[in-house]
Amino acid sequence: MPEKITVTPSSVAGAGPGVAGDSVDLSTTSIAAASELASAGGPANKPRSLGQDAWRELRGRPMFWIAGALLVLLIVMAIVPSLFTGADPDHADLRNHYLGEPQWSHLFQVDWFGYNKQGQSVWARTVYGARASIIVGVCVTFAVTVFGGLLGMLAGYFGGWADALLSRITDVFFGIPLLLGALVLLQAFTNRTVWTVTLGLSVFGWMQLARVMRGAVITQKQSDFVTAARALGAGHTRILFKHILPNAIGPVIVVATIALAGYISAEATLSYLGIGLQPPAISWGVDISAAKDVLRDAPHVLLIPSAFLSITVLAFILLGDAVRDALDPKLR
Repeated sequence: MPEKITVTPSSVAGAGPGVAGDSVDLSTTSIAAASELASAGGPANKPRSLGQDAWRELRGRPMFWIAGALLVLLIVMAIVPSLFTGADPDHADLRNHYLGEPQWSHLFQVDWFGYNKQGQSVWARTVYGARASIIVGVCVTFAVTVFGGLLGMLAGYFGGWADALLSRITDVFFGIPLLLGALVLLQAFTNRTVWTVTLGLSVFGWMQLARVMRGAVITQKQSDFVTAARALGAGHTRILFKHILPNAIGPVIVVATIALAGYISAEATLSYLGIGLQPPAISWGVDISAAKDVLRDAPHVLLIPSAFLSITVLAFILLGDAVRDALDPKLR
């Protein structure tokens, strides 16, 4: 049987009016508390991490699932292109010169979008071209996030002459447009591969990430938990990577996700201008460049890789917008 306890003035010192002498039914209170814990799935005051909170917001956004589904499909296409076509993208048959009708390459495989000037399958080259474009975008994004994020974190945390020096270096590189700087740098390489294009874009693409990280770190280092950690004797490394970085990484993730789409477009632009990837490399930019002169006679050769490039860029932008909305409490 549940007990009833009477709270007396001697048991509660300094209790306010309405407390002393009242009866408290512990059975009712315990049932209410148990119901609250059960409905919440655990302790009501249990904190959620930044990732858990963001994931909870993202799950309810249809745009996140649409962008995610497109990106998963494109990544699978880049990793295992043979699942999407059985044709060899380098195989040339001049009898199929600019043939636009679908042609069976082998059993249950069809080249839906015809052939290019060399008689190569447009669909096969589009599928295999996803690999180079996505690799360049992902690698450049990783490089500029690590390098720019590290510089911005050091500048924002230490301030003073370190901030002034790193900020001036950032301003110098900000004065050089991404495509122009990469174009000039890549001219020094006679054999331009995925890795040289990645290097060219990374050298001139880290400044925005550095500024975003610097601003986030300056905001976070003034927080009470950083002051408490410093008072308890925590070193600079622990404060930076244990306390500041997890709370400052949100804006950087958003900018990096959206910037990834820009790096894929930049690779295609450089390849279109003949300064990026070179044949026999297969990428969307290379195929668009090869087809630019035959738009009127064979538009399918140009439009198919252009459409896949646009879909990829759009998917990354939509994903970045969804992540931004999930990480920014003001937009919820």
